Amino acid sequence: MAYAPFNLTGKKVLITGGNSGIGLGMAEAVAEAGADVVVWGTNQDKIKAAEAKLRAKDIRALGLQVDVASEEDTAAKFAQTVDFLGHVDACFANAGVSSNRRATKDGFAAMSYEEWRRVLDVNLDGVFFTLRAAAKHMVERGNGGSLAVTSSLAAIMGQARGEHYGATKGAVIAMSRALAVEYGKNGIRSNAILPGWIESPMTHNTLAWDRFQQAVLPRVPAGRWGEKEDFGGIAVYLVSDASRYHSGDTFVIDGAYSLF
Repeated sequence: MAYAPFNLTGKKVLITGGNSGIGLGMAEAVAEAGADVVVWGTNQDKIKAAEAKLRAKDIRALGLQVDVASEEDTAAKFAQTVDFLGHVDACFANAGVSSNRRATKDGFAAMSYEEWRRVLDVNLDGVFFTLRAAAKHMVERGNGGSLAVTSSLAAIMGQARGEHYGATKGAVIAMSRALAVEYGKNGIRSNAILPGWIESPMTHNTLAWDRFQQAVLPRVPAGRWGEKEDFGGIAVYLVSDASRYHSGDTFVIDGAYSLF
């Protein structure tokens, strides 16, 4: 018999950036465990494909096209999410963008404000808009909940020409910890997830580069790149009542790369 708290029947989950990569891996896992799911994304074709995959698991699912960098769009789509689900028990602020290697090829000293702002708009402001809406909803509902944000190893390891990306990923850990402290009294927990090198649409070109593979893959003790399915377990745990006293933490999921 399965551990009862991992049965997510009746749970309602929102996952931003949930139409592909890590977010879709999370969405598929919580749906498999019985939760109803709304995923946000920007690519309409991927959104519809993700929605179909999730509905095939015999749960209620919806995909929405959302610009999380827009305060107005995020607020409107969060309201639409609540209308569809009835309420939100868990919110994963997972949407993000990576550094533009062409825009940063000359290094930090030559980085344009446009490139800096592009990354912060999504990776920091987008998380703020999303988690603010979720926290407000959970407090008003009065039944607690789970907030989670996808950070990165870039928050704890230096990434040349990725200062803007690292800054956002460090900031969201601090934000998550503050939320854990502020809203603990409301039964709301908040945690951060730090992925290592994971095969996804965002990282595909980098991980497929021969020189990168030769330099980095031997340093991954697990001997392989991570996959979206590797994030299903942590998603189910954070949605479930099994994590009801676990808050303010950072979960590193990197095949032990950061330790080697």
